Amino acid sequence: MKVGLYFGSFNPIHIGHLIIANHFQQFTDLDQVWFVVSPQNPFKNKQSLANEYDRLEMVELAIKDYSNLRASNIEFSLPKPSYTIDTLIHLNEKFPDHKFSLIMGSDNLAGIGKWKNADILLRDYDFYVYPRPGYNVNESYNNVEIVDAPLMEISSTFIRSSFKEHKNIKPMLPQKVWEYLDGSNLYG
Repeated sequence: MKVGLYFGSFNPIHIGHLIIANHFQQFTDLDQVWFVVSPQNPFKNKQSLANEYDRLEMVELAIKDYSNLRASNIEFSLPKPSYTIDTLIHLNEKFPDHKFSLIMGSDNLAGIGKWKNADILLRDYDFYVYPRPGYNVNESYNNVEIVDAPLMEISSTFIRSSFKEHKNIKPMLPQKVWEYLDGSNLYG
């Protein structure tokens, strides 16, 4: 099985995440897309993160009706912060019959040189990359496929900020995620 790994904090997951994941599963050769919920991204401030179990629950609620999308808590049991190469090694041991690829925006690909063992990632894994405004894709990589996915300008940062300001952000969230957050103090 060919699985695309969509890493992120998903703090919270929003419709942009779903659109991107569904697009990759439907319009590429990926059999499934797994949302890998990262407890601690090495490039992000932990202070702004909701509890990883809340974020995992929101992902599970959001993808409930999508048969080829999955939520993964694989990084919850790994050392923190989470490094993609370590997660991939663990996944390859646990699922030897799966072929794992990475899904990312062109902004992340532009900074991949800062990642732990970036040379190994770029050598051993396929990358499916969607465009992000202001970031051109380095086309010199052999295993990078540029996918003409919808451009999404929604960000979890904007959603958290809007939530604190009591703005109506309901259209930006999957219905079940909105229900999970409505009345909670996760981002308020």
